[in-house]
Parts: sequence; C-alpha cells; structure tokens
Amino acid sequence: MAIRDIRVVPDPVLRTSCDPITDITPAIRRLVDDLLDTVNDPGRAGVSANQIGVSLRAFSYNIDGTIGYILNPVLEETSGEQYGDEGCLSLPGLWYKTPRADYARVRGVDLDGNEVVLEGSGLMGRMLQHETDHLDGHLYIDRLEKDERRAAMRRMRSLNA
Repeated sequence: MAIRDIRVVPDPVLRTSCDPITDITPAIRRLVDDLLDTVNDPGRAGVSANQIGVSLRAFSYNIDGTIGYILNPVLEETSGEQYGDEGCLSLPGLWYKTPRADYARVRGVDLDGNEVVLEGSGLMGRMLQHETDHLDGHLYIDRLEKDERRAAMRRMRSLNA
C-alpha cells in the first residue's frame, strides 16, 4: 500500500482509454489499496487508475469523509445541470468553471465481484463524471469552450516552465 505519484499532462496514459479489469488478481488488490491510500491524501475527491499510471478501469473516491472504490465503472445516468469550479490532480494549479450534470450514477463491481452502484448530486455527481471521463481518456478541460481550453493549456505550460 502506498500513496502513488500522480501523472500530469502531457503524460499519454491520461489520454488513453482504460482496459476493463477481467480478473481479480493480487495485483488488482494492490492497485485498489494504492488508489485508496492515494485518494486519502488531503484535498483529493477522486483518483483514477490511469492517474497513477495504470491503464485499467478503476477509481477511488473521497467525498464528505466517505472513501471507496469501484472497478469497471460505467456511467449509466445523468440529469440536471451544474456549473462550478473543477480542478484535477493531473492539471495542477488549474481551476475552471466546468459544465456537468448535477446528478450521476455509475455501476461497476468490487473486489469480490459484487455489483456496486454509486450515485449522487453536487460534488459526488461531478466526481463520478470526472473520474469516468479519466477512464475514457478525457480531461475536464475537454469540456471547456475552445478558447478557454486553449487558455488553460497555455497556463498549464507556463506553470510547468
């Protein structure tokens, strides 16, 4: 178990669609332990496996003191609208108002193969969408208007210079 380093843009793993987890192996159990340790670091709402360099469909979350994980999540429902500040550990120092659905529900499994359903509104809804986007190779800045997205990438380059 370990707090793993977060991959940052332009690391190509962040732009790669993650593979489904087909077998629960000791390596998958270690991945979940690392995801849980990594998301438990202060100020983190969610961490996807590709953010720690593993291109598999899994993420952990830490919302309102509830910490958990899900394997092979599929975003199956969204509704409503919210428009608020969003940031990402893989884009350090950037925060932009980002449109999202207010409510989201994902379905996946746990380490024992049991079905898991995560759902919520507000921050929970935003996190579910944000993390499933990561697993599909997308970043939150992809949801920004074209000019704002370009400005975000310029700012990211200047912060890393």
